[in-house]
Amino acid sequence: MAGQTQTDIRTVAIVAPPAPRRGLRKLTGDAPRQTDTEKMTPGRRVARIAMYLALIVFAIGLLTPFAWMVMSSLKTANEVFSVPVQWFPETIVWQNYIDIWTQSDMLTWIRNTLFLAVVVTFLQVLTGSFAAYGFAKMRFRGRDVLFLLYVGTIAVPWQSYMIPQFILLSNFKVSNTLWAIILLQAFGAFGVFLMKQFYETIPEELSEAARLDGLSEYGIWRRIMLPLSIPALASLTLLTFVTTWNDYLGPLIYLRNPDLWTIQLGLKSFVSNLFDTNYALLFAGLTISVIPIAIIFLLGQKYFVEGIATSGLKG
Repeated sequence: MAGQTQTDIRTVAIVAPPAPRRGLRKLTGDAPRQTDTEKMTPGRRVARIAMYLALIVFAIGLLTPFAWMVMSSLKTANEVFSVPVQWFPETIVWQNYIDIWTQSDMLTWIRNTLFLAVVVTFLQVLTGSFAAYGFAKMRFRGRDVLFLLYVGTIAVPWQSYMIPQFILLSNFKVSNTLWAIILLQAFGAFGVFLMKQFYETIPEELSEAARLDGLSEYGIWRRIMLPLSIPALASLTLLTFVTTWNDYLGPLIYLRNPDLWTIQLGLKSFVSNLFDTNYALLFAGLTISVIPIAIIFLLGQKYFVEGIATSGLKG
């Protein structure tokens, strides 16, 4: 009798599922949920469609000049400004991309621009992240006031102190050298602001635990903060690289030797006057100058979006 009772208990235990598990299943949300489409009202659906249409129109308007530039780089010189506008060339002229290399010093221009972009980006990321750690995680008198004054320099236009800065660098004998651009852009208040916003999202307990283990502030910044801030570092790297690559006014003021010209100054030398310029050749050079930026953005867009979203700069 006792054996039969034990067998019945085992059978019931196997056949009947435990009630608490069903309750946990409800609590964990295993029950079927309604999709966003089912919950969406007609008004919200219309608003979302309108938003997508507006984004498509905005994207088309943004990409149209670039498409026209690429198409114009494959035209003859007379077809570029034909009336009415001819979007697609009658005959694709690949020779423009060969001529831009043979008729100009494009390789030197790209090498100078790439050198400046890489060096300036490295220095801005290094100095910006290091200064941001001090403003975000260290306590000292006047920290907030100093940070406000430092970030406030973003609102000051460069043209207002451009002449004193030129005189200073000329006195240091670095004018007409690549060092002038490097010293000019090695520090950036925007990078400090961006990295500080990200560092403040990292729990203070990590720094306190590292200090208890005997790690210095330099070690905390290098071993803890930098590995955790890769998205913000990637965003700052992309923004700084693009800004330096596209800079025109700085090299125009400081780089007078043609051997030091960046790609922007070199392409500007093609424009002698409105009627004598081969714009098809010029657009071929402009297309070449855009390709590195496009590749960098395509490779780093994931980290760029994540870094902006987690740095307190999203709208």
